[in-house]
Amino acid sequence: MYRENYIEALRNDLLELVEKYLSPVAMRYGYSEVPLESNIKWRPLVLVVGNYSSGKSTLINDFLGAKIQATGQAPTDDSFTVITFGEGEDGESDAQPRVVEERDGKFLLNDPEYPFETLRKHGQRFTAHFRLKKVNSPFLRNLAIIDTPGMLDSITERDRGYNYQEVIGDFAQMADLVLVLFDPHKAGTVRETHTSLRDTLPARTFEDRVLFVLNRIDECASLIDLLQVYGTLCWNLSQMTGRKDIPPIRLTYSSHVAEHKGGELGSDLSYLRYLENQRTELKNAVLQAPRFRLDNLASFVETHGERLSHFLEALLAYGRNRRRFLSRFSLWGLLLGVLIGAGSAGGLTAAGLIGPDPYLLGGAAALGGGLALVLWLTLGLRWARARFHREQLRRLDDLTPLPNQTRRDSWQAVQALVRSTLTQNQGRFPLKTVRGEYAHVHRVHREGSQDIREALNELATLGEGESPAWTEAEGESLPRGLPAAGR
Repeated sequence: MYRENYIEALRNDLLELVEKYLSPVAMRYGYSEVPLESNIKWRPLVLVVGNYSSGKSTLINDFLGAKIQATGQAPTDDSFTVITFGEGEDGESDAQPRVVEERDGKFLLNDPEYPFETLRKHGQRFTAHFRLKKVNSPFLRNLAIIDTPGMLDSITERDRGYNYQEVIGDFAQMADLVLVLFDPHKAGTVRETHTSLRDTLPARTFEDRVLFVLNRIDECASLIDLLQVYGTLCWNLSQMTGRKDIPPIRLTYSSHVAEHKGGELGSDLSYLRYLENQRTELKNAVLQAPRFRLDNLASFVETHGERLSHFLEALLAYGRNRRRFLSRFSLWGLLLGVLIGAGSAGGLTAAGLIGPDPYLLGGAAALGGGLALVLWLTLGLRWARARFHREQLRRLDDLTPLPNQTRRDSWQAVQALVRSTLTQNQGRFPLKTVRGEYAHVHRVHREGSQDIREALNELATLGEGESPAWTEAEGESLPRGLPAAGR
């Protein structure tokens, strides 16, 4: 129990770090439309995607122990359905899992309890195809499942009315586990599946969060048939993902559906008994989603801390360049004013307009030099500042060193935001404020992330009744070095 309480305390600390240090910066500069913590404050999420008729709904029904989602050979449900736990009327006494509450997309997108506010950007057509089901299944007590419309071959954004890949990407970014389902008849050949695996998922989540599942294997007439389908899927995955190594593929099927096929002519399903462990392992992997949650939250803090730190670093570099430019420009203006002032006095004297009176010479020099300096610092500065700004935007990559791929990846994620911010404010922002924001965010990225990982590594070595050594020594519930937001 202590271990679970400590994990929950560390989870709350991560959320507090995000809320106090990262979200204010993310909201101020348009990095995120909603507070970052709103995307991670809810329960662990398992996203289920795949071809139409790949058995997504049947698999979910098997997990839940009841027919909650509609099933069929043709596409039967074109909605994104969030399935979460809900108490029945009699609480724990309800034996048969069933839907105890349903809500529509407008409710989901506007209730702050749920992390879906950012999805409002996908428009009314998406909202109409988004819903919530609360089910009193024990399987959902510590996680939620998101069922998705089946991927198709010829459908377009215009047909759906919203950008399907963008929605899948947003859900994948929130999810702690993504199940990608295939069936023996369409083993990775659908166009939307290719786009998701090649572009959407790699850009929005991590490889270790994605599980590939060959479902409905009971439709293979024999073991030879299954091996041929498996080989085809491996080949297609290597082409779609661009990976040389083939990721593990889980094999599963619905036992109660398979019971009705055992006697079909020409079928030999005896091989299924050797794959029972695959079904069990897949179910256990889904149930592990809450354990992945803490590690995923740490990755969330690291990723956004790194990107926001890089963003602010670029702004600081621009601000320092601008300050140096203005200093040099002002110095040149001062020197030009002195030269023009001296030239004015000398010219007036040579022309006989003023005598050698030092007061007249000084006044003429001051007038000429002052007028030149004013023009330099108004008209000249306006032109030069605009030219400097255009040049900095043109050479945006020079604002930050990119010595390795990690830095290049984070820069790619924030480069457009840097350009947009500098364009909107014309490069004018309080350098002192940005410097303070950078100090906080950079500390979260460097020190906070390191301390979080150390705590997670130590927790991984502990038994259920053990507590971390540093908590016993220090009497604290959190690592010593963790930033003050969570202490």
